[in-house]
Amino acid sequence: MAEPDYTLRHSSIENLQGLTLGIFLCMLGVHILTFCGLITGQTAGVAVIISYLTGWPFGVVFFVINLPFYWLAYSRIGLRFTLTSIACVTVFSVLIELVPPYFVISTMNTALGAVAFGALTGLGLLALFRHNGSLGGLGILALYVQDRFGFRAGYVQLVVDAVIFAVAFLLFPASVVLYSLLGAVVLNAVIAFNHRRDRYIAT
Repeated sequence: MAEPDYTLRHSSIENLQGLTLGIFLCMLGVHILTFCGLITGQTAGVAVIISYLTGWPFGVVFFVINLPFYWLAYSRIGLRFTLTSIACVTVFSVLIELVPPYFVISTMNTALGAVAFGALTGLGLLALFRHNGSLGGLGILALYVQDRFGFRAGYVQLVVDAVIFAVAFLLFPASVVLYSLLGAVVLNAVIAFNHRRDRYIAT
């Protein structure tokens, strides 16, 4: 049996379709999330809370919040990842404002909405990760803190999410936050069980 080729690379077309699919799935997930009036963690969670409180469009808030993180992405990970992330964030921010009027949800059970958000967004992020992209944000800051201070990136993200959900408990009904936590658990479970670089060798 031949050994796997660990130098395998995605073609430009494969990367384009993977990134496009990832953005589309994330857009659908966040559309369901906001329809149900739920929140999430990380940069998207901050943007959702600001959008709910101010009435500003989520896509605009999400795009602006990501701007400070691009320099960290460039210095920590590299130019290709940074440019890909800028493109992904920009396209996602536009789609999340343009597509919902053409995908009108009349009713949805909140628990189902939380699970659908977690599953769709988790799969979307997996597609982005596997094609060297991301939706930017606090994950990049977590990597910087890990490099600069030695505090593990995963723990940084947990602390950030804990703060976001703690603030949410002060601003929203407990039921909203608890359903939102269900969505976050599903999302992270999808990534945890499926994102293994030792099993997925193409880049």
